[in-house]
Amino acid sequence: MNETTQNAPTLYYDGGCPVCSREIAMYQRQPGADRVQWVDVTRCEPHQLGQGLTPDAALQRLHLRLPDGRLVSGAAAFTSLWRNLPRWAWLGRLLGTPATLWVLEGGYRAFLVLRRGWRRT
Repeated sequence: MNETTQNAPTLYYDGGCPVCSREIAMYQRQPGADRVQWVDVTRCEPHQLGQGLTPDAALQRLHLRLPDGRLVSGAAAFTSLWRNLPRWAWLGRLLGTPATLWVLEGGYRAFLVLRRGWRRT
């Protein structure tokens, strides 16, 4: 691993969800995306998930491992990802507060219920 990837956040996403895949592809085209490691959980080996993240948990919701090793998920993962993409950083800062994360997490959990029907196996 080179220094760039050691200091990069790693996003774990469900490539089996067509909605999720389209959204992640959009983020991957953004400036700064080359400073994020992108891991499609449906195409990786369990050891690639690192400590504290199982394949089952990784498929249940979006996760982001911060450069310091901490793992965040759901709305917190989105706002952390956004803060790493220059065009989205303002939104990550605006919505990454505890009060707004609480609201976003509720919306994300509602999305997860709908997502079950869209997921490819």
